[in-house]
Amino acid sequence: MKTAHLREGIMQAVFTACACISILAVVLICVFLFANGLPTIGKIGPLKFLLGTTWKPGNDIYGILPMILGSLYVTAGAIIVGVPVGLLTAIYLSRFSTPSIKRVMLPAVQLLAGIPSVVYGFFGMIVLVPAVQAMVKSDFFKTVLHIKGGKGMSLFTASVLLGIMILPTIITVSKTSLDAVPESYYEGSLALGATHERSVFYAVLPAAKSGVLSAVILGIGRAIGETMAVVMVAGNQTWMPKGLFQGLRTMTSNIVIEMGYSTDLHREALIATGVVLFVFILLINLCFSVLKGGKDHA
Repeated sequence: MKTAHLREGIMQAVFTACACISILAVVLICVFLFANGLPTIGKIGPLKFLLGTTWKPGNDIYGILPMILGSLYVTAGAIIVGVPVGLLTAIYLSRFSTPSIKRVMLPAVQLLAGIPSVVYGFFGMIVLVPAVQAMVKSDFFKTVLHIKGGKGMSLFTASVLLGIMILPTIITVSKTSLDAVPESYYEGSLALGATHERSVFYAVLPAAKSGVLSAVILGIGRAIGETMAVVMVAGNQTWMPKGLFQGLRTMTSNIVIEMGYSTDLHREALIATGVVLFVFILLINLCFSVLKGGKDHA
């Protein structure tokens, strides 16, 4: 009896220590970012830093609005591409597919999750960029859509690539949430005369709303924080985004490209960019928390 209590006490202490270490890690990251970034924002000027449209470290001009918009545009594009495809795939795997199809598709989805981002970047450079370049130069784009120019390394390419990258997260989490819905919801809908499809979309899917929103949150976090793949396909221009088929630079790309040779105020400005990115992720999580459970849950 004493041995059992001793084991419980030891394991409780271990779990408590792990939880404290996790919290401490988050606190240390926050302290480092804000302690180094906020004074820099004050030195440059909050309005000049956040709303400035010119980034020229050589002239001590640090305006990150083009990078903020670039991150938002790429993330929005990834959501448009990835969320519908991922959610519908999860619904199919959970409620429509046969066991033989699941045995093939589930490992394929897990394999997508394990592919390094740099490999996605190579795929984007070799496959997507030339395809988009050819598409933009086609007569259909010039005559029907009236798009006179564009590049393969662009907002569109980065959005498609990130949409593919967030698919495993959205599919896996959404499918788990759909599988966790009690079968009585589905059976009750059928008993009331609804079809299989209507029962899935009007009874099962709303019951899994919390898990689906969590999948979207995780997907957005992956998209807005992705660096390597975006660097390889987005074009990395520091000016304001000019169109769907024009190049841009995100906040993460800006940090990783310039941190290696930055010094003094330039380096501090990149850390301040990390603070802005961190705040953006916090705000996104807060907004989705409000949507999931109201203000009390947030």
